[in-house]
Amino acid sequence: MKLGVVGLPNVGKSTLFNAITNAGAQAENYPFCTIEPNTGVVLVPDNRLNVLAEMYHPKKVTPTTIEFVDIAGLVKGASRGEGLGNKFLSHIREVDAIVHVVRCFEDENIIHVDGSVNPARDIETINLELIFSDMETVQRRKDKAEKNYRGGDKKAGAEAELAQKIYAHLESGKPARTYDADDEEKEILNSWFLLTTKPVIYAANIAEDDIGKGEDEIPFLCTVREIAKSENAEMILISAAIEQDIAQMNPEEKAEFLAELGIGQSGLDRLITACYKLLGLISFLTVGEDECRAWTIQNGTKAPQAAGKIHTDFEKGFIRAEIVPYETLVSNGSMAACREKGLIRSEGKDYVMKDGDVTLFRFNV
Repeated sequence: MKLGVVGLPNVGKSTLFNAITNAGAQAENYPFCTIEPNTGVVLVPDNRLNVLAEMYHPKKVTPTTIEFVDIAGLVKGASRGEGLGNKFLSHIREVDAIVHVVRCFEDENIIHVDGSVNPARDIETINLELIFSDMETVQRRKDKAEKNYRGGDKKAGAEAELAQKIYAHLESGKPARTYDADDEEKEILNSWFLLTTKPVIYAANIAEDDIGKGEDEIPFLCTVREIAKSENAEMILISAAIEQDIAQMNPEEKAEFLAELGIGQSGLDRLITACYKLLGLISFLTVGEDECRAWTIQNGTKAPQAAGKIHTDFEKGFIRAEIVPYETLVSNGSMAACREKGLIRSEGKDYVMKDGDVTLFRFNV
């Protein structure tokens, strides 16, 4: 999974990126500090692996990962090539979801590219540039579909009709993901790879002093929350400054520091949880003396395709999956105990994987 971290210049996105990835991306107080996208791979926290490691004492414990990409700050006119717009748009096209960092704090020492802090305006600036870019894409699709329809391709008529609807939707200032498409339209829409169909999480970057306050006590947050709701997007609160502080701490120091602040999870943990929810992701687990490991799959994935995440041979030669829920395994103490009690299920090709399935795949190549 690849997440693109975007935002206007100087909203804290590179500071946040550095903190959550420890990748050492530049973070200076001037626009366009980020030119080429920086990338960092983050381990997905999963306490279930810690418990399984205590049970199995494996040689290796391997969490699943998420890749974050810090993309250049965007300015008004990017869709026409202003600033680093063309690069920005090409980089954002390659990610699975967008983490849109929105500045929700005042600080006279940190320059805002537009001279003042206004989350609604900042969100609109970026969204409109993505919409303008998509309008160009949709217009090209429409022109091509109409030409093909005139040439006798009857299916192209449906694409041209949808393109007209989507163009009007975008023209009204709404992202394509808010268009209420039927199944046939969704299939066409997905083939266009529009920027505004990508899932979005708004990361409301708040001041360190605002941590622990209610949302109604922090200026700007209600605005961001309402915008997210209207766009079928998610919102989380995060403080880039706090994430920077805890990035270098060991787990014990980090837990103690978060407890002192009155928050149970770091911003990174909340961000990852939100990403999983937004993208419909779950994890299944494999265990043994060699390795305990988490594997990320799309919710709704069937057993053979899940096996293919481990190795293509597992999917090609899939026979069955032997599965026990994580909670059942832990409460009984071992796979052997679960097997004795008949708690391990044998599932075939049509089984849909569940989050936390501890799985052994049987295959033959």
